[in-house]
Amino acid sequence: MLDPRVMDPDEEIVRRAGMDEQDVDQVVRVLEALRGWRETERRMSEASRRYMKLGDTDMRALRYIIAMQNHGRIVTPGAIAEHLRITTASTTKLIDRLTAGGHVLRFPHPSDRRSLAIEVTDETRRAARESVGRSHARRFDAAARLTPKEREIVARFLDDLANTDREPGSRDGDGVGHPGTHQVAGHGTGGGRGTDGGPGGSWRRVIEVGPEELLDQD
Repeated sequence: MLDPRVMDPDEEIVRRAGMDEQDVDQVVRVLEALRGWRETERRMSEASRRYMKLGDTDMRALRYIIAMQNHGRIVTPGAIAEHLRITTASTTKLIDRLTAGGHVLRFPHPSDRRSLAIEVTDETRRAARESVGRSHARRFDAAARLTPKEREIVARFLDDLANTDREPGSRDGDGVGHPGTHQVAGHGTGGGRGTDGGPGGSWRRVIEVGPEELLDQD
């Protein structure tokens, strides 16, 4: 149930002060649209994984490697571990798995004898572009149809949603906020920077939000 008038008629959790029925109807419509999008994305993600015959972590690793290759960057096992936030041992197993499946190749690092350079095979790159890249192209088109003002509003709204795991005023890293009473009104400022500051953060945000780098031409 997404309608607070149904799930919380006494406003014990969601306060609706100052909102008329039309306001609440619009909010519920937005929440229902988000639920529809989540279901669509879940289906697309599952379809891509089935097409590639890979799990979610493996797909994230391939997106990262492809994005870095598209920009002429050398990808090391350490860089993969940092991006995925997994251990060295887990990264080694992941690379072994992708290598055995014919998805990546390992080469000596050109400047660091202690490391390796990981590259995605041409066949896997083409498959990723076909399965994931085309889906992202349709998402890009949907956002492109919005006006600049509409895109700013949507981006701010989604940034606000990304921060709903924390209570207002909590610090980054505090984790999920404690249950409490929430006001359904007003607009957030929307930081837009994400949890990873600096250049590294921008790379993670681009790659995790959507595999648009798969659309780059070689």
